[in-house]
Amino acid sequence: MPLRLDPVDDRIVRLLRKDGRMSNARLAEAVGLSQSACLRRLRLLEKSGVIRGYTALIDLPADEEPTVVIVQITLERQTEEVLNRFEMAVRRCPEVRECYLMTGLSDYLLRVETEDAAAYERVHKEVLSRMPGVARIQSSFAIRTVIRNRQPV
Repeated sequence: MPLRLDPVDDRIVRLLRKDGRMSNARLAEAVGLSQSACLRRLRLLEKSGVIRGYTALIDLPADEEPTVVIVQITLERQTEEVLNRFEMAVRRCPEVRECYLMTGLSDYLLRVETEDAAAYERVHKEVLSRMPGVARIQSSFAIRTVIRNRQPV
């Protein structure tokens, strides 16, 4: 059963989304708790899976930016078995950075990152097109990044 966030937990999560390296002392002060109470809540948020991890957001020089491809996948059928088999396969593809089950014309939307167009062609031919249940793949290459890693308001 997922942990229900009270207003203090919600504030902890929001602050950490903006600054994952915030010290416990600063976090406790910002949410109005003692350091020990704040640390207890933080550990519970981590243990329950609300906070799954911490990461560094990296800005690469323009010449080192990966090629980003937005891929729409349509499956042959939308049965639970077909969806599960596809999702298990897509999790094994390291080039797929994000995957969403969608409503609308396609079943899944993927954000794929590769070194260049030739590398994406290999992923398309050798990986995506061989995934279980795939009927159609539509790929769109990103020209440039306009907004990245926007934090929620």
